[in-house]
Amino acid sequence: MRVSALMTTPPVTVGMRATAQEAARRMEEQAVGCVLVTEEGTLRGIVTDRDIAVRAVARAAGGEAPVAGLMSAPVITVGASDDLERAYHLFRRHDIRRLPVLDGGRPVGILAIDDLFCDALQRLADLLTPLSWSALREQARPAADGRVHRPGHGSR
Repeated sequence: MRVSALMTTPPVTVGMRATAQEAARRMEEQAVGCVLVTEEGTLRGIVTDRDIAVRAVARAAGGEAPVAGLMSAPVITVGASDDLERAYHLFRRHDIRRLPVLDGGRPVGILAIDDLFCDALQRLADLLTPLSWSALREQARPAADGRVHRPGHGSR
């Protein structure tokens, strides 16, 4: 499966001159935990909600602090056409939670570790559903005496 199948698009971006407050406002408006910092469409860095809390607020830099001083750079990225195995490898190797997704050098999305968790859980559910139905049918079969055993309804 390709990264593009699970990424969130479009990425939320701010310019290099944006302030911490502007970045936080964008995160709130879009219900995301990070913004990509871009300059003329080129990715320059990433700012997370944690960066704002730790680097701006805790250091008393305040909401007017420029994102250029708060962002993480250079940024670990993944290509939109890359296989998800590459993303798994990058998450493990770099101990990060979000990967900007690039296509032709331009940011086109974000892949969060949560996206991989949701995909893994959905795949597990897809595998377990037929097994669950099979187990329920098996348990609901009549016994030799004609009674039907129902899970959770044992005899007393």
